Amino acid sequence: MPEKNSPSLTEENKEVELVIGKILRVGVIVAAAVIIFGLILNFATGTTGYPAGVHPHRIMSILRGTVQLRPYAVLMTGIFLLILTPVLRVVVSIYAFIKEHDTLYAVITTVVLFILGAAMIIGYFH
Repeated sequence: MPEKNSPSLTEENKEVELVIGKILRVGVIVAAAVIIFGLILNFATGTTGYPAGVHPHRIMSILRGTVQLRPYAVLMTGIFLLILTPVLRVVVSIYAFIKEHDTLYAVITTVVLFILGAAMIIGYFH
């Protein structure tokens, strides 16, 4: 087992930090692009793509609306992607802590992931 300050571990830490940074950048850029596309669709069509007062709330109906290029659904997909970006960062952090043999932080980060998941599930069903 390499020591915490060994050169190979330091290099791995730098690589993991670069990957995490790239994930966050790409996630935000993709989410912003989807949201901007949804706004353009909304302004171009002058409608949300749904009758007044009707909007999808379930993931599958939002994805179906996105495939059909309904502006509201496209916007919601972009927001969903934006929300998932930091969650993906937590997943990568768990991997990094396990690779560093840092059990305490791996457990803490896993608990954070479960809390995020529980909050999403509770929000989905309410």
